[in-house]
Amino acid sequence: MTAAALADALGVTPRSIRSYVTAANARVAPGVAVESGPQGYRAGSDAAAALRAGSEVGTPRDRLHTLVRTLLDASDGIDVFETADALHVSPATLDADLARVRGLLGGTELTLERSASRARLRGTEGAQRRLLSKLAHDEMDAGSFDLAALRRTLGEGSVGARAFGPFKTELVARLGELGWFVNEFGIADVVMHIAIAADRTARDRPLDAVGADGAAVAERPTQTQVAQILAELTERHLEVRLGSADLQHLATLVLTRVVAPDEPAGAASATAPSSLDPAVHEVVREVVTAAADEFLVDIVHEDFIARLALHVQNLLHRAREQAWSRNPLTRSLKSTYPMIFEVAVFIASRLQQRLGIPLPDDEIAYIAMHVGGRLERSRRADQLLTATIVCPGYYDLHELLRSSVDRSLGQAIEVVGVETRVDPDWGAIDTDLVLTTIDPPATGDRIVRIQPFLTDTDVERVQGAAGRIRRTRRLARLRAELERYFEPSAFARGLDDTAGEEGVIRTLGALLRDRGVIDADYIERTIERERLSSTAFTDALAVPHALEMTASRTAIAIGIADPSIPWGDGRVQVVALVAFSETDREAFQTVFEQFVEVFSERDSVQRIVRRGTDFNAFLDELVAVIDG
Repeated sequence: MTAAALADALGVTPRSIRSYVTAANARVAPGVAVESGPQGYRAGSDAAAALRAGSEVGTPRDRLHTLVRTLLDASDGIDVFETADALHVSPATLDADLARVRGLLGGTELTLERSASRARLRGTEGAQRRLLSKLAHDEMDAGSFDLAALRRTLGEGSVGARAFGPFKTELVARLGELGWFVNEFGIADVVMHIAIAADRTARDRPLDAVGADGAAVAERPTQTQVAQILAELTERHLEVRLGSADLQHLATLVLTRVVAPDEPAGAASATAPSSLDPAVHEVVREVVTAAADEFLVDIVHEDFIARLALHVQNLLHRAREQAWSRNPLTRSLKSTYPMIFEVAVFIASRLQQRLGIPLPDDEIAYIAMHVGGRLERSRRADQLLTATIVCPGYYDLHELLRSSVDRSLGQAIEVVGVETRVDPDWGAIDTDLVLTTIDPPATGDRIVRIQPFLTDTDVERVQGAAGRIRRTRRLARLRAELERYFEPSAFARGLDDTAGEEGVIRTLGALLRDRGVIDADYIERTIERERLSSTAFTDALAVPHALEMTASRTAIAIGIADPSIPWGDGRVQVVALVAFSETDREAFQTVFEQFVEVFSERDSVQRIVRRGTDFNAFLDELVAVIDG
C-alpha cells in the first residue's frame, strides 16, 4: 500500500505514515516490521513480532496502564507528585493522565477521587477487575488471547506463560471429560479472567462475597462441580488458593462458555435443551422468525433455534456478570459476510428490546456465526454451476473423467451432461461451463480445456473459471440494481469530517427525504441502527440504513469524503445511505453484499473517489470497476 492510501485509512498525512513506519521498525531493530519499495509499504518478516512487542515503555498508553495498575494496587490512593517522579513525567502530565483514567471509568461503577495531592479509585473489587479486563482487551490485538499483552496489563510479576499454558490445556481437557463441548473463543476470555483473579488474590484483593451486580448469585446445578475443578487447577498450576466468591464467579463464566450435552447431571443440551428457559426459547423463536421474514433467509429450523437460544441464555448470564466475550473474527465477519452480519444485527436488536440486554459488536459477531452456520447448512443446490464434459469415447475414459470431476469439483459444479462425440454440436451446449479434452472451434470464458486424466492444474483452472463466472453474474445483477436505485440528485462530495456518523446520516437522509423517498422517522431509525453496530463494512465504505424496509421506493444517496472521515472504529471515504422499500425485499441481498464487495478493493475505491467528482462521473467509474 502507498503512503497516501495508508494516510487515507488512518486520517493522517503521508509524512506521519513515514514516521509510524520508522517507529514500528524500531520495535524489532535490527529486524524489519514494515518494508518499503517502489509500490509502497508492505508487512515485513518481523511484523508479527512488532505487534507482540506492544506499546513502548513511556508511551502515553503504557503510562496510562501503569497508572491504572498503581491506583488499583493502592487501596489508600497514590501521591500525585511521588507517582509523577516514579513515571518520570511532570505533575501536569500526570494530571492529564488522571483525566484520561476518568474517561476509562465509564460503565465500570468506579470513581476517581482527588483530594489535594492524593488520588484514589473507589468501587467494588468486581468493578476494579472489570477495569483490568478493559485494559487487557485494549492491549490485545483484535480480541484474541495474548498472554504477553495480559502480563503487560497486570504487571510483570503476574502469572507467566509456563503456568498458564498447562492450566488452560488441562481445564479444557477436564471439561471435555465431563462431556462438554468448549467454545475456544470464549474459554480464552475466561482464562483472562482467571489470570486477573489469581493476580488480585495473590495481592490480597479477593472478590467480594456478592455477585458483580451487588446481589448474591444463586449457584447453578453444575457450578459446584466446575468450581472444584478451578480450585484444584489454580492451586496446582498457579499456586494461588481462590476464595469461594472468586470460584463461584469464575465457574459462572465457564458455564456460559460451554455447550454441554444433555447429561443426567442436568447440563444443558444444544439439541434437546432440558435446562433451557422456555421463555428465552420462545423469545428466540419469535425473533428468528421475524428475521427470516424480513430478510428472506432460511433460518427457521429447530436445531438452529435451540442452539441460538442456549447461546442467548448464556449471554444473559454474562450480561449479569458484565463479562462480555471478545470475538477475534468480528471485523472479518463484518467485511466478508455483511448480509449475514446484518441479519445478526436485526436479531440482536430484537433481543435487546425483548430481554433488555445490550449487545456489543463482539457478541453480535457470535450470533452471526450461528446464522452463517445455519445458512451454510441450508445452502441451495442451485448455487452450483452446471457443466458439460466433452470427452470423445474411448472405452470408459469419459466415465473415469466424470468421476474425477465429481470427486474434485463436486462442491463447485454439477456435471449435467457428457458429450462423447469427436464433433459435438458446440452451439447446443448451454451449461454454465464446458470442460473439454479436445480443442473447441472457439474459445470463451466458460470453456475450459482439461486433460483426459484430471490434473491439479486442471482443477485450479476450472475453479478459477467458475469463480469468474459467479463474480461476473453477481456484479451484472448489481449493476442493473444500482442503475435502477441510484438517485442522481442525492449525491454529496466533500463530507464534513467533524459531523460524525449522525451528522453525515442526517445530511444524506435529507437528500432522500426532500424527494419523498423516506421520512424523518426513517432517518432516526437509521441513526439507531448505526448505534447498534457500525455500518463501516470495509476500510473505505459505510452503508447506513434502517433495519425495517419502509421507504416509499428503494433509493441510494452517495456521499464522498476526500480525505477520509472517521466512522465507527475506523475511517471511510464513501458513505452510501440505502433506503429499501418493502417491495424490493429480494434485492436487499444483491445490493448489500455485492456493493460491499466492490468497495473492499482499495485500488477500486481510490479510482472511484478520485475521479467521481459528480454523480455522472461517480457512476461511470463505478460501472467501469464492476465491468472490470
